[in-house]
Amino acid sequence: MSIFNFPPPSVQLAGDQKNMNLILLSFSLFLLISSPKPISAQDSAAGDGGDGAGDGGGAAGDGGSGAGDAGDGGGGDGGSDGGRGGTGGGGGGGKNRTEEVTPPEEMNTCNGVFLQYNFISKEKEFPYLDNATAQSWAFKSELVAINAGTTEVRAWKALVGFHHDEVLVSTEGGSILNVGASFPFKVDGNGTYVVGYPQSDLKTAIETAGDMSQMAAKVKFKGSLFGGKEGNCPMPKKLKLENDGFKCPAPTKKGKFKKGACKTKEGPYNNTVSLISSDKSMHVCCKKDPKYKVKRRKTKFYPRQNGAVSFTYDVVQANEGNYMAQITIDNHHPLSRLDKWNLTFEWTRNEFIYDMRGAYTRRRDLSECLLSPAGQYYTNLDFTKVMNCDKKPVISDLPPTLKNDDKIGKFPFCCRNGSILPKIMNGGESKAMFQMTVFKLPPDLDRTSFYPPRNWKIEGYVSPNYKCTQPIRVDPSEFSDPTGTDATVYAMASYQVVCNITRPKPQKAKCCVSFSAYYADSVVPCNTCACGCEDEDTEKCNPMARAVLLPPEAMLVPSANRTKKARAWARVKHIDLPRRLPCPDNCPVSLNWHLDSNFRTGWTARLTIFNWGTHPFEDWFTGLQFKKAFKGFKNVHAFNGTKLPKVGRHGTIFMQGLPGTNYLIPIQHRRRGEMPVPGKQQSVLSFHKRDTPKIKVTKGDGFPTKVIFNGEECALPKRLPKKNGGFRLPGAGILPTAVVVAFLTFVFISF
Repeated sequence: MSIFNFPPPSVQLAGDQKNMNLILLSFSLFLLISSPKPISAQDSAAGDGGDGAGDGGGAAGDGGSGAGDAGDGGGGDGGSDGGRGGTGGGGGGGKNRTEEVTPPEEMNTCNGVFLQYNFISKEKEFPYLDNATAQSWAFKSELVAINAGTTEVRAWKALVGFHHDEVLVSTEGGSILNVGASFPFKVDGNGTYVVGYPQSDLKTAIETAGDMSQMAAKVKFKGSLFGGKEGNCPMPKKLKLENDGFKCPAPTKKGKFKKGACKTKEGPYNNTVSLISSDKSMHVCCKKDPKYKVKRRKTKFYPRQNGAVSFTYDVVQANEGNYMAQITIDNHHPLSRLDKWNLTFEWTRNEFIYDMRGAYTRRRDLSECLLSPAGQYYTNLDFTKVMNCDKKPVISDLPPTLKNDDKIGKFPFCCRNGSILPKIMNGGESKAMFQMTVFKLPPDLDRTSFYPPRNWKIEGYVSPNYKCTQPIRVDPSEFSDPTGTDATVYAMASYQVVCNITRPKPQKAKCCVSFSAYYADSVVPCNTCACGCEDEDTEKCNPMARAVLLPPEAMLVPSANRTKKARAWARVKHIDLPRRLPCPDNCPVSLNWHLDSNFRTGWTARLTIFNWGTHPFEDWFTGLQFKKAFKGFKNVHAFNGTKLPKVGRHGTIFMQGLPGTNYLIPIQHRRRGEMPVPGKQQSVLSFHKRDTPKIKVTKGDGFPTKVIFNGEECALPKRLPKKNGGFRLPGAGILPTAVVVAFLTFVFISF
C-alpha cells in the first residue's frame, strides 16, 4: 500500500471545495479590514492630498481628511508644508474645504469680484407665536465669492447686511469678523463682516488656469431670524466687498420674492444641496476703483487692526505634537484699564496647556485631564505636571511675589497682580505678556498645524466691558535676537484679537455717580440698582423705582443702610415715598459731583470718590466729559489733571492721584454697631468762563455727561439737583450752601 492514502475522487473534490471557500472567506475579511476608507468627493477633489498619499499627504496637500476638520472652530493655519489657510493649510481638510462652484450666467459680464448671496430655506421655530414680528425662523443661506478679475484678492472680506434681527449659530467656510462675534452671535443693524476661512485669498483664472477651487470661496450660514410672514424671503439689504480699492454698486436680486416664494422645506443642513444659480439670490459685481492708489503690502496676511485692547498670539517654537505660544496684551486706549484681569478663551481641537510662564490658570483638575481626549491619547504622560486641560481655561497674572520665581516667573511685563495701565499713566505697564506650552492631538501633530483658541474674553475688577473679535492671521511678529546680535527674529505664526470698549447695560455698571449742588438741600443719589440687584430681595425693595432724594450725610453711609435717613429726610422735606422703597445702587465705587459755586467769571466743583469694596485701588484714575465746560477747565487741586482734547466727543479731563493720594483704600469696618467707613479721595476743580461765555452751569452744563473710573463708565443720575425755594446767589450766606459744603469738607477732613 502506498504511503499516500488518497480519499476517493468525490470526497477529495468536496474537501478541496470546502478549503477553497474558507480561503476566499478569509481573504475577503482581510481586504475588508485592511482596505482604506472610501474616497469621498471632497478627498478626490483634493488632488494630491488624499489620506497621506501623493504629494504632501492629507495634512499638507489640497485638503484630504488627514488635514483635519476645522469646522466652526476656525483658526487653523499651515499643513505640514507650512501653507497658510487656503487649501494647503492645517484647517483645509474635511468639510471646510472650498466646495466646487459653478459660475452663474450673471458673472459673464463681471470683470472684478462677483459676490452672490443665496437664500436656501427657512423653517418656523419654537415657540409658535401669533405675533408675526416676534416669531423666530431657522434659516440657511450661503455667500459665494468669485474672483473674475485680473488681480488676486488677498484676505478677502465682505459685508452682508443682515437686518432681520438675525442670530448666527454657525458658519462653514468662513469666520465672522465683527467685534464680539462668538456663537450664537446677534447681528446688529450694521450687518456682518465675513472673511474666508480656509479660503482667505481669491486667485485669478489667469494664474490658476481657471481652477475654481482657488478662484472662489463659499461661506454657509445657519441661524435664526425674526419677523416676516411665512413664505417671505428675508434677504440682506447690503452686499459688498470691503477690500480696499474696490467699488460695489447696489446688489441685484434674482428670483421671485413675493408672498409664498420661500415656502419650501429643505432637509437637514448638511444634506441640503444648494446651487449657485439659486432662484432666490442677490448678486453684485465689485470692480477695481481706477482712482484708488494701491498701497504696497509686505505680507499676504491680514493687516493688523486697531482697538482699545489687543491680543497677539505668537507661535515662537514648534515641536512634534506641541508648540510654545507667547501671548501679549496691549492697552491702546487712554481711558482703558484692567485690574486683576482674568482672560478666557476656547480651544477648538482638544488642545491643553502643559505649562506656563508669566501667568497661571485659576483651576487645575487632574481628573479632568485623565478623562479628556488628551488623557486617552497621552497614556504615558504625567498629568500631575500639566497646568490645565479645560476647554475654556481662566488665566490670571502672577502676583509680584512670584516675579523672580525660576519656574513660572522671570518673564517680561508680568507679575503685577493683573494691572494694565493706560499709556498716559505708565507706558511700561500698559502691556502684559506670558508664555504657554500647548499640546496637540491627532490629526494636528505635525509642526506647522496651529489652531489659535477662539472666543477671547477679558475682564477685570471695576474695569471696562470689552467685546473681542475672533483671531485672524497677521504678519509675523518681530523680536530681537536673544543672543544679543542685531538680527531680527520672526514668529512662526502670529494671530491678532482686537477688543473694544462697550457701554455697560442698564443696571450692569461697576460704579455710579451722585449729584449735589450749593443751591439744593438734597442730593440726587446713584440710580436704583445701578450695579445690579441680583442679591436683593425684590419683595422688600423695588428695583425699578426711581431713587429718592437724600440728605448730604447719607453719602457717607453704605447704600444698603440709607433707609432710615431717607424716611427721616422725606418727613422733613415733605417728600412722598412709595410703600416699597427703591433698592440700593450696590456699587463698589461711587463718585459725588458737587457744584460748589457759580460766579460771573468762573465756577468750581468738588469731586469725591468713595470705595465701598474690599479691594484697594492703586494708581487709580478718573475721566470727566462735559458738553460745554471742557474748554473752561482751569485747574484741579490735590489731583493731577490733564486735558485730553482728542478723547471723547467734546474732550476729556483726565485726573489721577498725586503721590500720597494715588491709593484709594478699601472700606474700613469699625466696631460692632458702628457704620463702616469707605475709602475716599477728594479734590476741587476750577473753571473759567472766558472760553465758554454761553455756558449755563446750574441748568446742566456744570455737570458731567460721562464719568469714567479706572476705564469703567459709571452710571449717571437721570435728573439734576433742583433749586430750593429760598435760593440766592452763592456766597450770600444761605443755609443750604453752608450745610452741604461745610459738612462734606468736615467729613473728609475728619476721616
